[in-house]
Amino acid sequence: MFIMTPMGRNQQKKLTLTEKLLGLNWSLVLLVSIVASIGFAMLYSAAHGSAEPWMDAQMKRFGLALVGMVILALIDLRLYMRFAYAFYLVAFVLLVYVEFFGEIGMGAQRWINLGFMQLQPSEMMKIALVLSLARFFHGLDWDTIGKPWVLIPPLALVLAPAGLVMKQPDLGTAGTLIICGGAMFFAAGVRWWKFAIVLVLGIGAAYFAWNSDLLHDYQKARIFTFLDPESDVRGAGYHIIQSKIALGSGGIWGKGFLQGTQSHLDFLPERQTDFIFTMFAEEWGMVGGVVLLGLYSLLVTYGVIIALRCRSQFGKMLAFGLSFNLFTYFFINTAMVMGLIPVVGVPLPLISYGGTAMMTVMAGFGLMMSAYLHRDAKLSRNGREEN
Repeated sequence: MFIMTPMGRNQQKKLTLTEKLLGLNWSLVLLVSIVASIGFAMLYSAAHGSAEPWMDAQMKRFGLALVGMVILALIDLRLYMRFAYAFYLVAFVLLVYVEFFGEIGMGAQRWINLGFMQLQPSEMMKIALVLSLARFFHGLDWDTIGKPWVLIPPLALVLAPAGLVMKQPDLGTAGTLIICGGAMFFAAGVRWWKFAIVLVLGIGAAYFAWNSDLLHDYQKARIFTFLDPESDVRGAGYHIIQSKIALGSGGIWGKGFLQGTQSHLDFLPERQTDFIFTMFAEEWGMVGGVVLLGLYSLLVTYGVIIALRCRSQFGKMLAFGLSFNLFTYFFINTAMVMGLIPVVGVPLPLISYGGTAMMTVMAGFGLMMSAYLHRDAKLSRNGREEN
């Protein structure tokens, strides 16, 4: 729980632009760049040793996103708190727009065609949800959060977009929104027995969805395939079987850069997006996979430390929510390609090819760095700074 007594520090002085730039957490920027560079190398490998079509575009996106991340980090934390609900509303309206006018690809209606890129509003909602929940829980004390009716608005903030995303259909992102929202409820101090009630209701909803038309046939097939991949070797089970073969063939040390057989002989599907971790593990082995997971863990640890150092509850909740969002990204992706959970469309952050995912992850780091830069600011319930 992140409801803590302020440490009694003086009001944070107004920083100049130079002081803000010097005060940024540049070690976090370096760590983000290292992980992204691993992604560039794997996209180069995915294209059989060519910068086109994926690596070159991804590097350009990262360069723009890096500038955007720094700009977001320099913006006053109070502005994010003030416009948190407005940003949520924009993301929600875009989700509704996708429902009626979105672009259809790979059997799903998830994108808005902007001409220069395909915008996926469900990715934006991940950031918007964290912002809005951090805004809602800011300033609430233990007794207030203990009242069940107080939790109705934040529950609606979570379930409304999750329902729209489920209809696209995008089970992975919908699950990510619910899990991340639940983690923020826990961090805010919601008691465990309320989670137990929600869990029971969730099981009932899942049973209803399974026996109705809410789940598509291919989504049910993914669950059956998860339980028994060999039951449909050439169909629904093909992806995960090839992924496991690639993971196992990498061994301890891997086959070497550009030497993966499953990926370079085109047995491994979607190697530039959802299954890029499998290609990485085949080329760099278990050791490489552990190192990459260690880098992700460091990024999450940075976020948690920032949350603990923030004076305002909004900053604490924001940094924690963004950190947990990053954790769900890489945990679900890696668990999926290992066959530990059903296959869902969740990219590997900073490494998988994709514009909206890159933008969302980098925006999250920018907000996290803003919380770090303004960690000494104590914000009132309405967002103004207090002594």
